[in-house]
Amino acid sequence: MTSNPKITREELESKFRALQADIQSRAMGKKENIVSTIAVIGVVLVVVSYLFGRRRGRKRAGRVEIRRF
Repeated sequence: MTSNPKITREELESKFRALQADIQSRAMGKKENIVSTIAVIGVVLVVVSYLFGRRRGRKRAGRVEIRRF
């Protein structure tokens, strides 16, 4: 027969804490990557919308000449 030692509450808690710490460290690393990616995408969208708006403004702007007689 094999002897089955009982698993204590402290052993379970220590394993769960170790697992939770590992998961949280991975999540923090991913979160930093996601935040930086979103920031870069936001800056690119602002620049592109500025350039398209500027181009559209140039096309639609009428030139008015005032001549004095």
